[in-house]
Amino acid sequence: MPKQLRLNRTLGLFDAVFIGLGAIIGAGIFVAVGVAAGLAGPGLIVSVLIAGIIASFTAFSFAELGSAIPKEGGAYEYVFEMVSPFIGFLTGWMWLFGQIVGGAAVSLGLAAYLALFVPLPTKLIAASACLFFMILNLIGAKESSIVNGAIVILKIVVLCIFILVGIFHIQAQNFSPMFPNGPSGVIAGAALIFFAYLGFGRITTVSEEVKNARKNIPLSILLSLGISTILYFLVSYTAVGIVGYSKLSASASPLADAMNATENDLAIWAVSLGGILATASVLLTTILGTSRVSFSMARNKQLPRFISALHPRFGTPYISILVAGFLMAILAFAGELKQVLSLASFCVIITHVLVNYSALKLSKNKQRFRVPFSPIPQLLGIISCVVLALYLLSEIWVMAVIVLFVGVAFYLFEKLHNEGFRA
Repeated sequence: MPKQLRLNRTLGLFDAVFIGLGAIIGAGIFVAVGVAAGLAGPGLIVSVLIAGIIASFTAFSFAELGSAIPKEGGAYEYVFEMVSPFIGFLTGWMWLFGQIVGGAAVSLGLAAYLALFVPLPTKLIAASACLFFMILNLIGAKESSIVNGAIVILKIVVLCIFILVGIFHIQAQNFSPMFPNGPSGVIAGAALIFFAYLGFGRITTVSEEVKNARKNIPLSILLSLGISTILYFLVSYTAVGIVGYSKLSASASPLADAMNATENDLAIWAVSLGGILATASVLLTTILGTSRVSFSMARNKQLPRFISALHPRFGTPYISILVAGFLMAILAFAGELKQVLSLASFCVIITHVLVNYSALKLSKNKQRFRVPFSPIPQLLGIISCVVLALYLLSEIWVMAVIVLFVGVAFYLFEKLHNEGFRA
């Protein structure tokens, strides 16, 4: 690899864990718990555990591949090497689209919280947030990781406050009946909560910047998922116990409403702050991950080569960071993104299917981290992700085909007109 395309290894184990937690513990837990409660009832706590188990199948595949192929780009790089450059390109293409749209949507969520304190238009706040975190990423992975770590610690503290205050207001009758909508409600709740776990793969996008990556990448993936699962379970149990699943399902801000029932003003304020922190860390890590995947694709000659340029002072892939940040800011300023958010989720799920398949193709002599009972977790990861993709398919099929068609057209155009293109 040319020297100018090497990234500095500045991130330790805790930095990597915090990147995972920053991506996983987002606005989803502050919002999705209400919708999931409407589906599963008090059985939400079972849904959370099921979703965590399903997510662990794919997490094991990411851990295995991250240890064997510690390269920048995560899912894109794994599929590129283990399946084919063409499928790898489509993986990166779909992942980038999903993350850029998702990042813009997160910035709008962040702006909705900040608009309560900052008297400016929501779209302007959202676009400004994208540009702020873009600049932070430009300065360096270590610097942005320090900020992300501080945000993650604060939002974990917020969730702990929610649990510790709320546990004294839990009422046993709120857990009866436990499964008002039967097993199907629990599974539907798990399918929804599953999306709140889909951030651990973000760690692998910065593999070349993690010290002792073959050990720390898999360890940080499993630690971030394990910590998130414990927090999600305790938060869900407490929220249902305080106000019951009916009130949670009718709320757009279920944790804040649950805290309101405690009449603890400090705790209510802290949970409101948690919504800001949660969206901020997700936006920060989204720009980080998106820039690294586009950098990897450019380095592999599947995107314009100039995108892989590194800043002479900061050593960051500044062109890819600028592209990711400005695209998110433009989309955020454009406004509503609800109609394509399901497509963003679909893109992530499809890349996870391909990651599990790539882990199956990984030769035994290349494996560093050994997955227990292999290949069962990888196969279960494929099956569970396919089921979830089919669950979303009716809503976003046309858009998914359009995005794939544009990607294939770009691939064929570059293949015909760019002699250095990796096909």
